[in-house]
Amino acid sequence: MPGGRLTQQERQQIALGMADGLAYAEIARRLDRPTSTITREVMRNGGPAAYRADLAHRATERRAHRRRKATPRAPGAAPQENGRDAEAVREYEETFTTVFMQSGLPKMTARVLAGLYTTDAGSLTASELAARLQVSPASISKAVSFLESQGLIRRERDERRRERYVVDDDVLYQSTMAGARSTAHLGEVARQGVDILGPGTPAAARLENIARFVEFVSEGIARAADQAREILHTKPAPAPDAPAGPSQP
Repeated sequence: MPGGRLTQQERQQIALGMADGLAYAEIARRLDRPTSTITREVMRNGGPAAYRADLAHRATERRAHRRRKATPRAPGAAPQENGRDAEAVREYEETFTTVFMQSGLPKMTARVLAGLYTTDAGSLTASELAARLQVSPASISKAVSFLESQGLIRRERDERRRERYVVDDDVLYQSTMAGARSTAHLGEVARQGVDILGPGTPAAARLENIARFVEFVSEGIARAADQAREILHTKPAPAPDAPAGPSQP
């Protein structure tokens, strides 16, 4: 499987595949690339309806140029926190952002959420987010307002009275439960239509089936979230090859 960045010819093949209605997986197979590479490429360059090979190639070159100017790699430069590979982290954040975009989040909102989840502290101020993502404070303000309204983040004040935006275990649980309640509400509204459209009619039968389906799904989500909640508060077990601690006398 070839590595490295996509070439202009590969981007043209992606555009042709999109025009032919091919799935990301099929385009990836033809290019011998991971499906995630194709998905990320399309989503960060206009999406399925607006992807253009030439524009995507120029945009990628501009991003690479900005990164080189912002983070020059001098010999002997200090290592990243916890010994991380800065390029690998950046690529992973882009993949995480793409996943959030596929779930329906706008691009900037998805970038903010991915940035928070990949921060050790799990929280950042608006100015820290703006610096991390290299965008304006106004863009951050709009994104965090949306995320907070959806229960995906919460805000708190630190010891310096600065507002911080936080992702933590309870935020994820509450967001999942909010999604279950929203799904359940759809079922309630669908069932209201059964009497209005007349029991026994095709339209009423369709709505009744929708109501039963979403009720089952929402109850399952809520039950699973309650059962699995403790996982969010449990530290992962150490890797099998992790060094053991000092033995007790």
